[in-house]
Amino acid sequence: MSQHRTGFVPRSYLYVPGDRPEMLAKALGRGADALIVDLEDAVAPSAKDTARTRVHDWLAQRARLARLAQSAASAGPSHDAPGSPPEIWIRVNPGAVGLAESRLLAGPSVTGFCLAKCAGTDEIAAHDEVLTAAERRHGLGPGTLALAPLLETASAVLDARPIARAPRVRHLQLGEADLCAELGIDRSDPAGAALHSIRTGILLASSAAGLLPPVGPVATDFSDLSGFTRSTEALRGLGYRSRACIHPRQLAAVHAAFTPSPQELAAAADLLDRFTRATESGAGVITGPDGRMIDEAVIRAARRLLATRR
Repeated sequence: MSQHRTGFVPRSYLYVPGDRPEMLAKALGRGADALIVDLEDAVAPSAKDTARTRVHDWLAQRARLARLAQSAASAGPSHDAPGSPPEIWIRVNPGAVGLAESRLLAGPSVTGFCLAKCAGTDEIAAHDEVLTAAERRHGLGPGTLALAPLLETASAVLDARPIARAPRVRHLQLGEADLCAELGIDRSDPAGAALHSIRTGILLASSAAGLLPPVGPVATDFSDLSGFTRSTEALRGLGYRSRACIHPRQLAAVHAAFTPSPQELAAAADLLDRFTRATESGAGVITGPDGRMIDEAVIRAARRLLATRR
């Protein structure tokens, strides 16, 4: 599993077209935990060269600003306390074009690359080689740059387990629009009932490989916020802990669904403390306030909840 910020699990991934400099300029202040700068479907074929150049220049500017901030911090303490900047992911095109994009854009400003229409482990291995060279070139630690394969075909979904275990993979994501088109699945149900078993299978593959939970799918109708809220809560119940968004209006619902309340965090911390004291005294289980038995399985859920605190 690739490296990532300790204790930080993004709740929201906001897509931003790579050929829209005005949107890139605003994206960092939208409040998303992570951005996915898109070089694939959101960019017309005639604009892809322009998009690559614009994203390259934007990342170079980000790197310059980061160096200036680091120099200012080393010169003395700052009284400013800005929030952590969002992770920056780049969605690259399939095949050789995507490899060239990874080679061009890999650097200290990038968290990782989303592999559109991932064809399998051979493609991931090729990106791993490119990113290994980029880490050496930029003085980054091994495994700093992560990968997030997008599973958008039946073949990719069936290969989810080996894909999840491939080098640098931090999380998986379903590309449900393309997948449904291939399989003939009706996407009119906002809850995605027809996709429930596929979403569960990707979650199982992720957990078995020790990855973060998959990133939940986009909803293209950003005007239907009530439906988006319900489907996001359904994803949380399924075990997902994040979701991709195509519009900033969707971020609030995602953050509400995947942010534990202060009461939930306090209850989890109290449970963990009581269990620790009980095990130190030789007991293997304790009884909760409602009279139910609490064992190590329940405690794992409490630990996972506390790991998402912000």
